[in-house]
Amino acid sequence: MNSIMENIDVKELPAKRREIEEALKNNNLPIAAGMIQEYLKEFNNVELNIAVTGETGSGKSTFVNAFRGMKDNDDGAAPTGVVETTMEAKAYSHPKYPNMQVWDLPGIGTATFKPEEYLQKVEFDRFDFFIIVSSERFRANDISLAKEIQKMKKNFYFVRSKIDNDMRAEERKEKFDKAKTLETIRQYCIKGLEDQGLGSPKVFLISGFDLGLYDFPDLEETMEKELPDHKRCFMRGYTPPLERCCRSSKCTVC
Repeated sequence: MNSIMENIDVKELPAKRREIEEALKNNNLPIAAGMIQEYLKEFNNVELNIAVTGETGSGKSTFVNAFRGMKDNDDGAAPTGVVETTMEAKAYSHPKYPNMQVWDLPGIGTATFKPEEYLQKVEFDRFDFFIIVSSERFRANDISLAKEIQKMKKNFYFVRSKIDNDMRAEERKEKFDKAKTLETIRQYCIKGLEDQGLGSPKVFLISGFDLGLYDFPDLEETMEKELPDHKRCFMRGYTPPLERCCRSSKCTVC
């Protein structure tokens, strides 16, 4: 029994899992086994919905594809183009995480998706958290989206896309300093967002064509840390804590 309890981190257990802990403490193994089985069933059915939003032309669809480990011309990739291609919110499954849905949302601020109608049209409140993408500077529509997300008490991140384009332009200048250029862009974005009353925004500089070059690893790590406990496992790729403890005790449930 002690080996089971040692494998459970009490701090990360929500109310339902605390009931399992109590049953284990009281040696009610059949009851605990049933609870664990129910928990695992619910865990396997949990879906994580990530919304990628921003203005048309910001590189949202390319980011969606890159996030899923795909190129724009791969089968099953989100459509991309030089004109508006995303006309409705569409979910794309992640190849590594079957229960993760990455949503490519239409661009805000077009004739089809006016700012005052956007939130209702894309059903903004159904998503777990948001990635706001901009290819240049964050504009009024991006700020409005962020403030609405704050009202819902959900997390969001700003992604400054197409950084590779900026770096190629800057490389032509004398005394080019890559690290300094990146930090200049980052601080410019952060200050602009802070001036709009968004506190201390998190800004990630990303190239959709080479995720390893800039801030994408930091984005993944931040997402993992800030997801709700019951959805964090998607990013970690590990077995739920109760399943691990169940197996360690040679329980017949798993």
